[in-house]
Amino acid sequence: MSELMVALVQASEKAANIARSCRQEETLFSLLIEEKKNDNRKVSADFKTLADVLVQEVIKHDIGKRFPGLENNIFGEETNEFMNGLGERIQVVVCEREEDTARLLSKVLDGNMQAAEALASAAHQDIIIPNLHTGSIHIPIHDLGVWVDPIDSTFQYIKGMSNCVPEDSIYSRGLQCVTVLIGVYDLQTGEPVMGVINQPFAVMDDSKRWRGRFFWGISAGPLSVNSLSSTTEPLSRGDSQNPVDPNPEVRAAKLSAVLSTREVKRVRALFQDCCERGVYYASGAGYKALCVILGLVDVYVFTEDSTYKWDSCGPHAILRSLGGDMADLKECLKRKQAGRPNERPELLYNTPVAEASGTEKWANRGGLIAYRSKADLEAVLQLLTTIEL
Repeated sequence: MSELMVALVQASEKAANIARSCRQEETLFSLLIEEKKNDNRKVSADFKTLADVLVQEVIKHDIGKRFPGLENNIFGEETNEFMNGLGERIQVVVCEREEDTARLLSKVLDGNMQAAEALASAAHQDIIIPNLHTGSIHIPIHDLGVWVDPIDSTFQYIKGMSNCVPEDSIYSRGLQCVTVLIGVYDLQTGEPVMGVINQPFAVMDDSKRWRGRFFWGISAGPLSVNSLSSTTEPLSRGDSQNPVDPNPEVRAAKLSAVLSTREVKRVRALFQDCCERGVYYASGAGYKALCVILGLVDVYVFTEDSTYKWDSCGPHAILRSLGGDMADLKECLKRKQAGRPNERPELLYNTPVAEASGTEKWANRGGLIAYRSKADLEAVLQLLTTIEL
């Protein structure tokens, strides 16, 4: 388990290096954008970049090389097909030799060998990660699946804003909202067990170069451990260190929340009116979940169904390792209204949506709520029962 966690972090760091490499020169970056054939009805402008495709293939290649067979259970949003300026469709893969990868990428880049060599170098770079102190637990590799979002918040990545100013350490937009997400789940139960969030553009240094950071967590059986605390003591998932407030309305007033700018107006208005500690808006599902993980806000709530398993699996595993969770919001509300408030249906990752096709098979259809405290979950559910979703 510890070896797999190290491999996931190494893969995420290599992915972050590729993302930064693709943004070094605007003239290069303009070559990398291909508009997606968009089957997500809620996103008006979505894009696939070579960085997306290459990152996903690097993760598959590196994990599969270390753990043969697991590459067949690595899933994500992207196909590995890219179209160059000549209209040629090219299957992007990571070759065994760096020069072969560069030659393949040069076809995507219309013969720009200099750019292809830079990307191939990043894809083949050796990443060294020190001991992560993950604890010891064994889960057979054949029992695991992996969800990958190679570059979450692609629109912010493409826009490339670097001068955004945060509000209470939370960025509403910009490159800081971009994340690489890797989540591991149990193929039989669908429960998330390991997660990595890598933030490639966390800080710009004095030389105007970006530096990143990563966070990881494991929640499997009795083991709950993460990069945010030094303890490996088991935590009771969904329980707060504070007792549940007997008055959820009072608790709701003391909440802080992060919402999507695409959240429906009535939900935004409700939270603005009721949450005294602040309501923030941010881009990127992974980044909003990270705001909860870091304790910048109490909850991340999204009532729409336009997040996907690759968006939530990695952050969900880290939240579980912290004693929190990520739940199906509308299912929680249904069970509360049915008199079963103690049932908290968490998101699962092994079953597609019935009768859906394409990417919609893996949508979080009931929306989601990410939280670190059961009391905060109950307060949000109480709040949302006052309006119709």
